[in-house]
Amino acid sequence: MGLTITEKILTAHTQKKVEPGGFIEAEVDIALGNDITAPLAIEEFRKHKAKRVFGRERVVLISDHFTPNKDAQSARQAKILRDFAREQDLKYYYDVGRGGIEHALLPEEGIVLPGNLIVGADSHTCTYGALGAASFGVGSTDLAAVMITGKLWLRVPESMKIVYRGKLQRWVSAKDLIVYTIGDIGVDGALYRAMDFGGEAIDSLPMDGRFTICNMAIEAGAMSGIIEPDEITLKYVKSRIPHSTLHTPHYYRSDPDADYCDVREYDCTKIEPQVAIPTLPSNAKPISEVTGIPLDQALIGSCTNGRMEDLRIAAKVLKGHKVPSHLRLIVIPATQRIYLRALREGLIEVFLKAGGVVSTPTCGPCLGGHMGVLAEGERAISTTNRNFVGRMGHPTSEVYLASPAVVAASAIKGRIAHPDEI
Repeated sequence: MGLTITEKILTAHTQKKVEPGGFIEAEVDIALGNDITAPLAIEEFRKHKAKRVFGRERVVLISDHFTPNKDAQSARQAKILRDFAREQDLKYYYDVGRGGIEHALLPEEGIVLPGNLIVGADSHTCTYGALGAASFGVGSTDLAAVMITGKLWLRVPESMKIVYRGKLQRWVSAKDLIVYTIGDIGVDGALYRAMDFGGEAIDSLPMDGRFTICNMAIEAGAMSGIIEPDEITLKYVKSRIPHSTLHTPHYYRSDPDADYCDVREYDCTKIEPQVAIPTLPSNAKPISEVTGIPLDQALIGSCTNGRMEDLRIAAKVLKGHKVPSHLRLIVIPATQRIYLRALREGLIEVFLKAGGVVSTPTCGPCLGGHMGVLAEGERAISTTNRNFVGRMGHPTSEVYLASPAVVAASAIKGRIAHPDEI
């Protein structure tokens, strides 16, 4: 029996053939922490009297959740990272003004590459599977152990195949595909599995869309999402390898006779733009069933949909329009480089003329941290990844998840709207 791409990557990092359900200790390429999760890992690191991390080029710290700091506590969290990065002479430490949202920044900087084994103390570490890497979210204590040893102990996940057939309808994006899929299989439909995405619809997606797909694998309970590398991946990676001095990419593909625990196929020609209604990402509805719901806020950004293609499509819809006075439009480019590029392309001007505000890169509103927290009873439509109770603010507020095109159209109308209405 052949191996899946995930099993091949794990085999390469353990030097022995792995099997789903088996326990392994694997060599890690990159370990990631942020201003929420890394301080706890650093505390455990010191409790174990460790002196040095396993590699100054392999431990990456990014302040992105409560930055710019909103209060003294968040400032303290960021300072812990800053001091530790200086103490350990970390090559890849990113503070305000230098970096951005971690899961957009690491691929952009060429720090994560195809064939890598990546762990991060953040559930959306699964994003990097878009490059053909095995990337898993872990807890802060697990991150501490990896920072010390460079190794991860884990159970090998089963792999399930998700195949998207046919051509996407107008306005249907990667966000719609993954929301539709989560709606079909449920929030635990891929529990502790690797979701292997493929099919002609995936083949036609740019890298930004592929990152979106893999980013939300965790919302189906998956351990990771992954897409086999192709020419689009190769072109993306080649443009970023000069930024990386870490290692050489390895382009793995699943064997033709690889074993999958489940195979799902979807006809993309029948999928319309999707909206996940409160309070689970699996509450997916075609937009035709939810148009007209009034809104107080629209958010375009996050590690899911804050990249260049996301901003371009939002600007395309918003150009020449203004949002109503009762609605707040917040736009957050995912990284400093994306922000600058959007500025040069005139996208920022479009957002401002539409009546929106543009923030420095931050995760803030996505987790109800700052820069857009919802009040009691307010309703938002957002390109983020979770719409749990209280996710973006008050427990009685509501969050609807959608693509940048749908969020932009809804911002103009002041209610959930299809882009064709604009």
